[in-house]
Amino acid sequence: MRLKAPAFLPFHLPLCLLAVAGCGGPSAKDEGPTSPPRAGILSLPSGWNTLEPGGETTCARGAPFKYLVRPGTVNRLVVEFRGGGACWSAATCAPGVELFQETVSEDPMTTGIYDHENPDNPFKDWHHVYIPYCTGDIHWGDNVATYGEGSSAVTVRHKGAVNVRAALDWVYANVPAPEKIFVTGCSAGAYGSIMWSAHLREHYKDASVVQFADSGAGIITEAFFEDSLPSWKPEGVYPTWIPGFDPAELAKLFVLYEKLGAHYPDMRLSQYNTVQDDDQIFFFNAMGGGGAEAWSDAMRASIAHIEASTPSFRSFLAPGSAHCILWRPEFYSVASGGTRLVRWLDALVNGEPPQSVACDSCGSP
Repeated sequence: MRLKAPAFLPFHLPLCLLAVAGCGGPSAKDEGPTSPPRAGILSLPSGWNTLEPGGETTCARGAPFKYLVRPGTVNRLVVEFRGGGACWSAATCAPGVELFQETVSEDPMTTGIYDHENPDNPFKDWHHVYIPYCTGDIHWGDNVATYGEGSSAVTVRHKGAVNVRAALDWVYANVPAPEKIFVTGCSAGAYGSIMWSAHLREHYKDASVVQFADSGAGIITEAFFEDSLPSWKPEGVYPTWIPGFDPAELAKLFVLYEKLGAHYPDMRLSQYNTVQDDDQIFFFNAMGGGGAEAWSDAMRASIAHIEASTPSFRSFLAPGSAHCILWRPEFYSVASGGTRLVRWLDALVNGEPPQSVACDSCGSP
């Protein structure tokens, strides 16, 4: 593994507004000859550090995978999965189509959750592990797939799960006993957050774990689930140790929330969506869905289903069509039903679980 102190951070694509991480200039601290040795995550320089695990990790077209680690000052941990679209066919995976993030890129950001100077940021002092996304498989895949034939064939390394495991292996070794863990992600990273939260909760049995899916309601078509998702070969990431877990039911993502909520009743689960999310509607239509109104109705129904069956689940439904909130400056100002998201999240993580929130006048898609 290589460690590079200068931080790299990703950009957002034109078709899919993606989460981006903040960048603070790393500055190694001189602890002096009498200071006790530092171990694990605290041995890293302050600010964002780039780690390159090597091995079998890779991006979709062979570029190297990297992840970021920012040591904090409290024994609490953010594990964040980046968003960045997806691909599942020759048309969606072809070079130049730009439906998914193909590489780990540099673009420093300090807004939203990455503004560590903002006193309103509930996570400003936490350790932060940021797992980029460059494999087109919502962080679930472990396959090398070839789509199309002849000169139009395209090969994609759907190795999202391999990349995540490399990052989490480092986390397990270097953050041995965090008090709290906030598992989150935007867009494709939202699906990473719910699936991998089970693995984090299983590993850190004594930690308080909170999951927050930013703009990933899981509204897909049956055709996509049956014909396209299998090309990612996500079986290895499924939490098969949970009684009653059946991968065949995952066409309805609310089943995963229900199973996790029943198996880990102390783990808080949550979603954030806007009622007219442009990007989620775009990908739903690309899968053969029925348009904006069909997506919005299905999203609301899915949330209602989880809330009815899973006491530990909460949702925040905001007006508008913006995709993802974690990285935006509006992270601190967006409100719904008279409640500011940042205050709602603070309560979700640090206090009594808040009630679900929905906009009073959401508008129509």
